[in-house]
Amino acid sequence: MNHRTTQRRTFAGGTLVFAAALVLTGCADSDSSDSAKAPELKVSGAYIPAPTMADMAAGFFTLTNEGGADKLTSATSDLAGSVTLHSTKGGEMKEQKSFDVPADGHLDFATGGNHLMLEKLRHKPKQGEKVTLTLHFEKSDPIKVEVPVKEATYQPPQHDTSHDSH
Repeated sequence: MNHRTTQRRTFAGGTLVFAAALVLTGCADSDSSDSAKAPELKVSGAYIPAPTMADMAAGFFTLTNEGGADKLTSATSDLAGSVTLHSTKGGEMKEQKSFDVPADGHLDFATGGNHLMLEKLRHKPKQGEKVTLTLHFEKSDPIKVEVPVKEATYQPPQHDTSHDSH
């Protein structure tokens, strides 16, 4: 091997390493800017329909996130021995370990869909009472919510999205 071939290989190898470092740095920067944005969570429209059974109730709400992604990992309540997260798809209810809370998005817990199940109730809540729920997240601090108990047939007002700007 002559001196020129060695110089070309060294230069080419160094250029390749430098280019790879730039690509990796670019990836790290774009990932860190998304993950560096802290979640900004807000709960709205929370309610519990007055339960028909003495030991179980359902909870509904909308979780709005104006920041980076997070994950709802659990919920607790002084009223219930346990609170579990559930999804409903195709009429089939399934317990979930967690729910993703998308960045700059929302997570809905609504009749016929995602919901909380409050089980082993310490007492059967009546319409007009407020139940304290605490939502726990992967990144964010817990959020404590005072949830009103509504009539068993309560249907929340529908949000008209036809006039929302995008």
